[in-house]
Amino acid sequence: MAALRNKLRLITTHPHHQHRRYSILNPDSKTPLSAKDKSRAALSLLKSETNPQRILEICRAASLTPESHLDRVAYSKAISKLKDLNHFSGICSFLQESTSRPDLKSERFISHFIVLYGQAGLIDEAKRAFNEMEEKMGIQRTEKTLNSLLFACVLAKDYAEMKRIFVEYPKKYGFAPDLDTYNLVIKGFCESGSSNSVYSILDEMSRKNVKPNATTFGNCITGFYKEEKYEDVGKILEMMKEYGIAPGISTYNLRIQSLCKLKKSGEAKALLDGILSRGLKVNHVTYGHLILGFCREGNLEEAKSLFQKMVNTSGLRPDAECYFTLVYYLCQGKDFEAALKICKSCLAEGWVPNFSTMKSLVEGLASISKVDDAREIIGQVKEKFSKNVEKWNEIEEALPE
Repeated sequence: MAALRNKLRLITTHPHHQHRRYSILNPDSKTPLSAKDKSRAALSLLKSETNPQRILEICRAASLTPESHLDRVAYSKAISKLKDLNHFSGICSFLQESTSRPDLKSERFISHFIVLYGQAGLIDEAKRAFNEMEEKMGIQRTEKTLNSLLFACVLAKDYAEMKRIFVEYPKKYGFAPDLDTYNLVIKGFCESGSSNSVYSILDEMSRKNVKPNATTFGNCITGFYKEEKYEDVGKILEMMKEYGIAPGISTYNLRIQSLCKLKKSGEAKALLDGILSRGLKVNHVTYGHLILGFCREGNLEEAKSLFQKMVNTSGLRPDAECYFTLVYYLCQGKDFEAALKICKSCLAEGWVPNFSTMKSLVEGLASISKVDDAREIIGQVKEKFSKNVEKWNEIEEALPE
C-alpha cells in the first residue's frame, strides 16, 4: 500500500499529470481554477459520475480539504458513490492518501476521515486511523477523536463495536466522555432497538455531572417512539422538565415525525393542533413531516389541506423536498390537476422533481386531455435541464395532438 501511495504521489506531481488533472475539472480551459471553482466543478461532476476510477481522479484533481464545507460534501458524495459501486479498495487508498497529505495532518481532519470510513462501513480502517494518530502521525487523540470513532460506528450501524469502544476506550486512552460522547451512544442504542439502555447512560451522566441537552432527550424520544414505548416517551418528557429544558419546536418535530413513521399521522396532526393552540410557532419542517405522513397513508386530501395551511395561513415557504413529495404522491393517486398546480409553484422556485415523477405527471396530464399543459411543463423542464432533452423530445413526440 505504501509503494502504491508513493507511486501515486510521483504521478500526481508530474507536470503533464497536473495539466490533465485540471482538464478533468474544466476541459475547456487552459487556466488553473481557483480552489472554490475546483470544489464546485468536482461536486457537479461527482453527482453524475459512475466510474470509480473517474470518481477518484475528480477528487484528486480538486485537492479536497475538509476545511471547506463544499469539499466535505464532495468527500461524502464520493465515498457514498464508491460504496454503492463496492469499490472499497478505492475508498481505502483515497482516504489513506488524504491522511498522509502534510496539509491535512491535524486532529480535526483525521477525525473527519475516521467518520468517512464509518460512512463506507469500514470500521477496522476507522480504528486503524484512530490507533495510528499518535504513533505514526504525531497527532494527539482527544475526546473529539473518540467521538468521531463512535459516530463512525453509528454510521456503519456497528452498534456492538460502538458499545465496546464506549466501554473500553475512555479507560484505555484516559478520556472523560463528554456530552457529545453520551449523545452519540444514546443515538446508537436507540437506532439499534435498545432504547431501554438509555436509562443507564442518563444515570452515568448524572453521576459524572454531565448535563443532558435537547439533543440527548430528542434521541431518547425518537428511540422510544420507534419501539412504540409511549410510556417511556412520557418519562423522558417529564425528565426534560426536571432539567429545566422546555420542549422546543425541534422536539415537537421529532415527535411528529416519529408518529408519522408509525402511520399515526392523525395523532401527529392532533399534536400540531395542540402546539398551535398554545401559540407556539411551527416551521416548514413540521408541515413537511405531516404532509409526507398523510401521503404515505394515502390521505392526499389532508396532505393538500396541510400544504395550503402552511403556505396561506402560516406564511411558511415549503422546501424542495415537500414539493417533490406532494407532486410524486399526487401523481401516484392520479390527481394530476392538483399535481400540476403544485409543480408549477415548485418550478417557479427553481426546483424540478426527478425525471420519473415529471414523466408520470406529463403522461398523466395527457391522459386527462391536458396536452397543452403537458407540453408547457416539458418546455420548462428542458429550459432548466439539458441532461434529459432527448428523452423529453421522445415523450413530447408521443403526446397526442
